Amino acid sequence: MAEISPLRRRMIGDMMIRNLSPATQQSYLYAVAKFSRHFGHSPDRLGLEEVRAYQLHLIAQQRSWAHINQAVSALRFFYGVTLGRSDALERIAAAREPQKLPVVLSADEIVRFLEAVPGLRNRAALTTAYGAGLRVGEVARLTIGAIDSGRMLIRVEHGKGGKDRYVMLSPQLLQILRAYWRLARPSHWLFPGREVGEPVSVATLQEACRVAARRAELSKPVTVHTLRHSFATHLLEAGTDIRIIQVLLGHARLSTTARYTQVATTLIADTTSPLDRLSLEVMPPS
Repeated sequence: MAEISPLRRRMIGDMMIRNLSPATQQSYLYAVAKFSRHFGHSPDRLGLEEVRAYQLHLIAQQRSWAHINQAVSALRFFYGVTLGRSDALERIAAAREPQKLPVVLSADEIVRFLEAVPGLRNRAALTTAYGAGLRVGEVARLTIGAIDSGRMLIRVEHGKGGKDRYVMLSPQLLQILRAYWRLARPSHWLFPGREVGEPVSVATLQEACRVAARRAELSKPVTVHTLRHSFATHLLEAGTDIRIIQVLLGHARLSTTARYTQVATTLIADTTSPLDRLSLEVMPPS
């Protein structure tokens, strides 16, 4: 049996003291050994510059972010705990996956897309998704009673995180929904599904979205969430306060300042939807 080096034995001891699982211990030892072999030196003879160079090497190899951060965790433990270098915990930073910019449709693309959506119900539903910035599941589960034309609000129940919120009801969206209701006569769910008593499925709306994108000959990848991204971007470009947009979208993760920001529903109701700036015909004449 190969003799365990004092440094390796010390690292194993540190990991056991901190009650790291056997699987984590094995992955840490493997990661540090690979780091050592990469430079051809014992890891205690290498420094933080080599750690940074190794991170860049892993990125260049197109390793997954989970793999890179596993190596980082192992090296933070080795230098910070086993070697007692307290500065390592601060200077060896975890890798952050680059945030991809959301796909956003222009106003003209929104018009082309919505007019290409197949089916009366699906067209009204996806118009609502853009006009109010709703998630696909939120659109699917809207009820007739959620439309408050008196206060020009839509009540979204059990959104992400189980939270309820209000979003504005665009005058043009209200007109479209009234035309849709006269033609479809839904009873409980605003957008009913095939099964009696059930709302339209998320999969059905996503498929309608894919069909519309093909019909409209859009070169961008489009999902129902793209409509939500476009809603938020168009509001921001129109000068709407970012705090109002955060409330309208129902984002759970807010900045420290935004956590203390409360926007009255009257302010939400008075906010103009980007849908009102479009000239489109999505409902057939009644």
